[in-house]
Amino acid sequence: MIGQKRVPSRDGGVEIVVWELATRLRDLGYEVDCYNRYNKSVKLAEEYEKIPGKRGWYKDGIRIITVPTLKNGKLNAVIYSFLATIRALFGGYDVIHFHAEGPCLMIPIAKFLGKRCIATIHGLDWQRAKWGNFASRMLKKGEKNAALYADEVIVLSKNVQDYFKEKYGRDTHFIPNGISAPQKVGPKEITEKYGLKGDDYILTLSRIVPEKGIHYLLHAFRNIDTDKKLVIAGGASNAAEYMEEIKALAAKDTRVIMTDFIHDRTLQEICSNAYIYCLPSDVEGMSISLLEMMSYGNCCLVSDIEENVEVVEDKAPTFKKSDEDNLENVLRYLLDNPKEVEKYKKESSDYICSKYNWELVVDETIAIYKR
Repeated sequence: MIGQKRVPSRDGGVEIVVWELATRLRDLGYEVDCYNRYNKSVKLAEEYEKIPGKRGWYKDGIRIITVPTLKNGKLNAVIYSFLATIRALFGGYDVIHFHAEGPCLMIPIAKFLGKRCIATIHGLDWQRAKWGNFASRMLKKGEKNAALYADEVIVLSKNVQDYFKEKYGRDTHFIPNGISAPQKVGPKEITEKYGLKGDDYILTLSRIVPEKGIHYLLHAFRNIDTDKKLVIAGGASNAAEYMEEIKALAAKDTRVIMTDFIHDRTLQEICSNAYIYCLPSDVEGMSISLLEMMSYGNCCLVSDIEENVEVVEDKAPTFKKSDEDNLENVLRYLLDNPKEVEKYKKESSDYICSKYNWELVVDETIAIYKR
């Protein structure tokens, strides 16, 4: 697996998908290596383990290979992908699975040496606002390389499948992400840390980058008279200026709580006890956070982009993408109508867990490996 920043982690949707696939493939008897980017905060001896008779570091039976790269946000993904691919050429693999458009730049190198290459396009990354001209060009080139050279291409939404067919004439495999029913828990740590008691906050959970539209939510929330809090859970990802903009907006409203990245019990609690979850994004591939929040039985208010609507169907309210006034109106309606919120909550978990299944995802992925 090449393309993730590091696994296991919740740095983004790619990381979650890679680890879900890797652990399930392991359970079925496959050997899986995951190529992580170097991160100075990760202490190998503390986070991973040695297995007698095997070389390298392991986490839960999966080999973790750490690849050096540059600190420069514009180049580190390219350098990592190149070095990871070169290393993988000598790993004796049956399949090299590239995740996201950027790493797919390197597919021609692997194909030149006869390797079987699978590409998963998690979204049209060049559309994301955080990337400059150079990065966008590289992402588009990676997308084109996937279309032209990968043995098989997996996409996460029908919208992206149509895009590949229209732009490149390339047939792709639509395999959406999976989800498993979580265990809901009551508030304890979130009460101690943030004063949240349950059903008293609106939550957004994502990387804090421009395409997630968190500024729309802050602007809309500011105009609503409510005692409920707005919780922004997540950290920056190559978007320091946008992070500062969000912090400045949040500082103007004492009802806004910014948690940074959260994990483990705190994450479980904050997902279990929200009044509303809001995903106001302009661009998505297929949001893992949205699947997770629906699996917890949340009322999920989402922007009406195709990738979101395709997931929620009629089981969640929507608002017009990037329209702050419409977002404000729908939020106000949901705050004034708790019975409507409760209706969505009752439907969301069973619906999403029956629609998206990790076991089916893995079975279909293995079939593509073997084609």
